[in-house]
Amino acid sequence: MKQQSKLTAQQQEEQAAEVRAANAAGREFESVEQLLRHDAGQTVLPPGIAQRLRQSLGQSQAPRRPWWRRLLD
Repeated sequence: MKQQSKLTAQQQEEQAAEVRAANAAGREFESVEQLLRHDAGQTVLPPGIAQRLRQSLGQSQAPRRPWWRRLLD
């Protein structure tokens, strides 16, 4: 019985070491989009850039006419 508890404690120690090594080595992402989302969540934008980004996103939601319609009108 003692041998089993030592074995499981040893296995737990090995698993913990593997997890620590994986965390120290870095993080893997399944796709580029996940990497970019993670990076965006970690990056703090300067206030001026954040304001310009919000304005730009607000403008892009308005429907635009195709270029050829603007040219002909």
